[in-house]
Amino acid sequence: MFGKLFTQIANHVALAAGKPLTFVLCCLIVITWAVTGPIFGFSDTWQLIINTGTTIITFLMVFLIQNTQNRDSVAIQAKLDELVRVGKARNAFIGIEHLPEEEVEQFRERCEAAAKKADKLLAERKTDKSTQPRRPSKTPKSKARAQA
Repeated sequence: MFGKLFTQIANHVALAAGKPLTFVLCCLIVITWAVTGPIFGFSDTWQLIINTGTTIITFLMVFLIQNTQNRDSVAIQAKLDELVRVGKARNAFIGIEHLPEEEVEQFRERCEAAAKKADKLLAERKTDKSTQPRRPSKTPKSKARAQA
């Protein structure tokens, strides 16, 4: 429950943080703060407001953005694994970067297990073929020799 809520909040905050309007608003806040400096006599409280605000926002954003990047990275890897594993990828992988980290990890684990299973089957088939006796080839040369 908490993981899904956190994922939704992290997605919205990361999306909003990357918009030009957010940058403009942040610039306006800094300009407003700078303009009010003379009004408040450049007091310690005036300086503390911007320092505290930017420190808290930076601290929280580091974790939110890192969470979003981690999920995106795992989701991209799962999609690539699926593309490598099969020629026709399943549509279920579209948009998995929006899922909570645990669900994306489950997708990745299933892809990995399926790839290992496919590798094992291929290895077994190769082993079966190498242990079977070879049949004589029926090429035109061998037919000509058989008739002579």
